[in-house]
Amino acid sequence: MPIFDTMLQHDYEQLVFCTDKSSGLRAFVCIHDTTLGPALGGVRIWPHKTEEDALTDVLRLARAMTYKSAAAGLSLGGGKALIIADPRRDKSEALLRAYGRFVEAVGGRYLTTEDVGSTTDDMEIIATQTRHVTGLPIAQGGSGDPSPMTGFGVFRAMQACAKEVWGSPSLQGRTVAVQGFGKVASNLAAHLKKEGARLIVTDINEQAADRARREFDARLAAPDDIFDAACDVLAPCALGGALNDTTIPRLRCKVVCGGANNQLAEDRHGEALVKRNILYAPDFIVNAGGVINLSVELMPLGYNEEMARERTSRIYGTVEKVIAVSKAEGIPTSRAAERLAEERIGGARAVKRIWLPH
Repeated sequence: MPIFDTMLQHDYEQLVFCTDKSSGLRAFVCIHDTTLGPALGGVRIWPHKTEEDALTDVLRLARAMTYKSAAAGLSLGGGKALIIADPRRDKSEALLRAYGRFVEAVGGRYLTTEDVGSTTDDMEIIATQTRHVTGLPIAQGGSGDPSPMTGFGVFRAMQACAKEVWGSPSLQGRTVAVQGFGKVASNLAAHLKKEGARLIVTDINEQAADRARREFDARLAAPDDIFDAACDVLAPCALGGALNDTTIPRLRCKVVCGGANNQLAEDRHGEALVKRNILYAPDFIVNAGGVINLSVELMPLGYNEEMARERTSRIYGTVEKVIAVSKAEGIPTSRAAERLAEERIGGARAVKRIWLPH
């Protein structure tokens, strides 16, 4: 990968390579854009097969965080970190402490939090080495696990899509196929069950899938079969790239709205969904509840759950706005969402370019 060409093409600001021999740490900290404020993004711990795969992942995720915060109206930029490791086998206190020291060395331009493979407990360990960590347990003055608010935001986005497609925001009687049943999907499922929706669930983890069956009366599907499921809404809630040349022709839904990041394998797949007459709710709009939750934690008076929930609920209106731009300009919703974010960043960029700690 020609890394400098890639970074210049998509306006990345900074990429830090982090290694620590004693703990085995191999990590990237990527800052995409700090026009609106310090870059906030989680640390993903994942055993990528190659370093290039890991680098591609962290670059895409950091850029998505910029768009997510901008579209949500937050005074935050976009960044991401990725530790190349198996969280079930390789994660250790020494590894997390080493990572925390590198975050501190970045000097506050990047704020870390949890992501796939990391937890609020991990943030406590990281916080022993750096001030620049969010998502700490509530007992320590943080906002705790952001997945409940993320799941609520996905639900609100799904309601907005339902209003557009079926004329009512109600999901009662609708069938929602959920790909991946982690923390965000579990919280989404609770809202859907209360609403009276039916669930089809798949997960590569058999225990997670069985929990969906037991707790939410979900019908289970094999991981690859979820794309063939007859449903009203497909909710990708696993890793990225689920919507691609292979899966899109197989979809039997009217809406795609889920919590996963980078759901489109390539930008052109937004247009492919339009051709299938499937409404796509752009992922960085839909799953912004977590970063909205964290932004409230960073306010001078500290975290307020009621305020975080009210602001997350506004995702409904943001999805409506994206759909309106898409229809008015004849562009895919994926591009309409990017345009909203780019306009906000562009306006701020005329005043200042990069964020520096005080």
